Amino acid sequence: MADGDGKQYGPILIARMITSAKRSWNWSLWIGFLFVIGGFFSYTFFAQFPITRDFPWANLLLFAAGGICLVVGLFRAFGKAKVYRGKIFGPILATLAILMFALLSYVLFYELRQVPPSTGAPRVGQKAPGFTLPDQDGKDVALGDLVGKSKAIALIFYRGFW
Repeated sequence: MADGDGKQYGPILIARMITSAKRSWNWSLWIGFLFVIGGFFSYTFFAQFPITRDFPWANLLLFAAGGICLVVGLFRAFGKAKVYRGKIFGPILATLAILMFALLSYVLFYELRQVPPSTGAPRVGQKAPGFTLPDQDGKDVALGDLVGKSKAIALIFYRGFW
């Protein structure tokens, strides 16, 4: 067999040349997809903290880092196809990443905003309606009983997932 220069190569030498041109793993694709998975599944963890519950900036940063790594990996896979792997898995992982980002964005920025405001809830400074709740020992405690003992009571309702 001859190459472009007219040199003759035997079948053994050609087999060695093919195995020596093994392509490298395109790690940026896989690392980017791991970042995206982390951004998708970590919202329940970050929702425990007020700074990341109201606006999910930590999740969006994970998605951004994953997206950058995926784009770099796609450029490597298609630009240097003889050096890096990933022409098949790259678009699949990128599509899955886009779908996960779209689903999380839809739920956080659209669905959760559709919850109606509680119009019947008392506002700050307004007198609270009377109610009775059990304490830590299981005894019923009424708001009227507490008001009689002290001048002011602070009612705090924590928002979030329990």
